[in-house]
Amino acid sequence: MCREESEMETKRTFCRICAAYCGLVADVEKGRLLEVRGDPDHALSRGYSCVKGRRIPETVNHAERLRNCLVRNAQGEFETIESRDALDEIAEKLTEIIDQHGPRAVATFTGTGAWGNGATLEIEKAWHHGIGSIMRHSAATIDQQAKMVSPWFHGLWGGGAQSFESADVILLIGQNPLVAGQYQHGGPPGYSPTALRQARQRGLKLIVVDPRQTELARQADLHLQLVPGEDPTLFAAMIRQVLDEGLEDAEFCAEHVEGIGALRSAVDDFTLDYAAERCGLPADQIREATRLFARGPRGMASTGTGPSMAPHPNLTEHLVQSLNTLCGRWGREGDPVNAPSVLTPDLPRPAQAVPGDFLPPDLSPTANTEKSRIRGLRQLFQEMPTAALAEEILTPGQGQVRALIVVGGNPVLSWPDQARTLAALEALDLLVVLDLRKTPTTRRADYVIASTHFMERAELTFLGDFFFEKPFSQFTDTVSQPAGDLIEEKDFFIELARRMGTKLELPGGLLDPENPPNTLEFFEMVRPASKVPITKIARYEGGHIFDEIELRVAPAIEGLETRLDVAPAEMISVLRNVRNERNEREDGFTHLLVCRRVKHMVNSVGHDLPRSKNEKSYNPAYLHPDDLDALALTSGDRVGISSEDGSIEAIVEAAKDVRRGVVSMTHCYGGDPAHKAEPQEVGSSVNALIAVDRNYDPICGQPRMSAIPIKLRKY
Repeated sequence: MCREESEMETKRTFCRICAAYCGLVADVEKGRLLEVRGDPDHALSRGYSCVKGRRIPETVNHAERLRNCLVRNAQGEFETIESRDALDEIAEKLTEIIDQHGPRAVATFTGTGAWGNGATLEIEKAWHHGIGSIMRHSAATIDQQAKMVSPWFHGLWGGGAQSFESADVILLIGQNPLVAGQYQHGGPPGYSPTALRQARQRGLKLIVVDPRQTELARQADLHLQLVPGEDPTLFAAMIRQVLDEGLEDAEFCAEHVEGIGALRSAVDDFTLDYAAERCGLPADQIREATRLFARGPRGMASTGTGPSMAPHPNLTEHLVQSLNTLCGRWGREGDPVNAPSVLTPDLPRPAQAVPGDFLPPDLSPTANTEKSRIRGLRQLFQEMPTAALAEEILTPGQGQVRALIVVGGNPVLSWPDQARTLAALEALDLLVVLDLRKTPTTRRADYVIASTHFMERAELTFLGDFFFEKPFSQFTDTVSQPAGDLIEEKDFFIELARRMGTKLELPGGLLDPENPPNTLEFFEMVRPASKVPITKIARYEGGHIFDEIELRVAPAIEGLETRLDVAPAEMISVLRNVRNERNEREDGFTHLLVCRRVKHMVNSVGHDLPRSKNEKSYNPAYLHPDDLDALALTSGDRVGISSEDGSIEAIVEAAKDVRRGVVSMTHCYGGDPAHKAEPQEVGSSVNALIAVDRNYDPICGQPRMSAIPIKLRKY
């Protein structure tokens, strides 16, 4: 064997770009990552990997990768600073801010780049508790907040959702797991694009609701290509039809559901003909979809980013969950538990609705009672809503945010209301950003912390643990060696705590910053009640399905009388408002702009990578060819796009899969607004069309980020 061959190592690991957590095989030479590919022996993904995962070495070894920390000097320029000195200075400044303004003046934002790192999320939460600040924020409250709000009103079923493997029919709304990789309980797993095809071969029926004929919609038995933003109208009409035709699971409803009469009264005006007119769909198609889903007999309806970012997201989520409930689509006694979750305690999953205090703190309404200073918006998921953070920075008074730590995020491109975001970042006394490279956000920072890539640290499948339909878990050790003065995100908070004298209390006890635990000890502190010991999980290279965990839905707990509520007053009130809405396009707006995803990006992650010949460096404004003709436009033309809150320039492109009257664009593009660039070079910032203080959901402040009324102007 030659010397070069002997120095090559092959390591099994997993991707952390999204929650699919696909298994990977990595080639490493002298600590340098050379190549990754799908792991053919991985128990779940079985060799699959997406283009984002296969490009991981390009991110790790990128020529513009940050190798040292930076500090802004008195002249406003960045200069290199050793990480220990940066930590000393940041800790001192944070202590001064807390002493002068209180702990609420310190906030964090955890972006997509850090969400796959469970260690970071846990230690960041502990650090916040230690300093006494509730001002935690993340990407989850930008596009998925409705899923966290739903249990507060509808309630939660102890036995969980029915599994994808057991489904006869599924109804997927505003999601595209074949591109995004993200997936929902009861839906096709993101780590296996072939799973849907195999399920279709065994007889699964697929219904898709989406204003675009997505890759997923092309495989559907029924595709309801509705007018964007009309999801509540559609599902109110479907619920009305279920109840009128007696398609509900009467036995389940009688035993476990309340509010059916009030719900039927509230949807009375949502006839099929009325919904058909508003949604732009044939009434017969809505009728057929309702009957197909309701007759199941098994399978879930679930929403994705689309309706979560559109108007009335909490109402849409509530109506979809109510449809599941009326049709009895929850795990029954004796069913295998969907998503058995290896890393959580071995607790019974009863076949009944459970009260709020049964829920983990992230989901429990009784553990999320804090209010924002901005419009009284509610805490959720043990976080404050990101949509209010810019105003929390800009609004004077007690509790004004003066210091922000951004971990693996790019607010300039990802937060709604770009103009307000820019003003807020400039107004901070202290902005610290942890990232792999320079971004429009790091350019506004006081300190830029060069952080390790996930291939340069150990990890467990923390996030995937809540979604895997099998009792699977995987530990990965460090794959490649970090080059430079880099800091792991977890260690950043531990080192801050050591300098600030902050207690770090994890579920398994206090962490001593002076004597931090090793990797496995730390994970044991994060998940002390794991069904399988962390040390045992770590023994299985490439992960393992722990068949000894055979969780089944347990019998109902005697004496527990909680019921699922399909007609809470808050949701019924919003539904009545929806019925009285006027058509906003009468105000001069001609189209509705919707969000979409692309395979080579996830939010703002991936901008630094080279593109293939089929991948654009910008985000076209896709329109139906007939709309282009009506506007005297051709693909490649530059247009102005205006909403009531802002305007951008974009490049149009014809797409037959887009409904007429709709413009489809990917978010998190546009480059740095301070450095004017052509839209065909860096794309266009959809967030510049959005205002966070108008057209927002009143519970947690979700602004309208999709189904935005716009008009186009040719240049």
